[in-house]
Amino acid sequence: MELLEIMKNRRSVRSYTGEPVPEEALEKILQAGLLSPSGRAVRPWEFLVVRRKETLKKMAGCRAAGAKMLEDADCAVLVLGDARKTDVWTEDCAIAMTGMHLMADSLGIGSCWIQGRLREASDGRSAEEYLRELLGYPEQMKLEAVLSLGMPKDHPGPYCLEELLTEKVHREKY
Repeated sequence: MELLEIMKNRRSVRSYTGEPVPEEALEKILQAGLLSPSGRAVRPWEFLVVRRKETLKKMAGCRAAGAKMLEDADCAVLVLGDARKTDVWTEDCAIAMTGMHLMADSLGIGSCWIQGRLREASDGRSAEEYLRELLGYPEQMKLEAVLSLGMPKDHPGPYCLEELLTEKVHREKY
């Protein structure tokens, strides 16, 4: 499948069947993240993979809203960035998230980007504080986002190229 087709078909999937994500698919998803470009090739990201069901259920509280799908996910990948390494760690982490999101969909794995940075947990703390306490990652690692993964119960239809907002493209001058 060509890249544009993968991008058209990539949709956020929030409901999962409960079937396990094959380990070889998870490895490819992680490899896609590790292969992502970063400014000056600093690669400030690290990934924390969670598969324990009881932990995933607790992780669903990392956001006041918008993380409930973690309760039924088979797996989650936290994308963390070391802010000491570069001032563009957020952009670099977002690129890695995008690569993993696209790879998951291309393999038939449902995924959803759960924004973590600058978001509030269900208990009023930041999502970062909530997940750091739960998962024990070091203070210098900053949360960008969580990628939920599971076998899709439902997959929305692809985007249509004819419906793209081409008025958002400007040429030569705004």
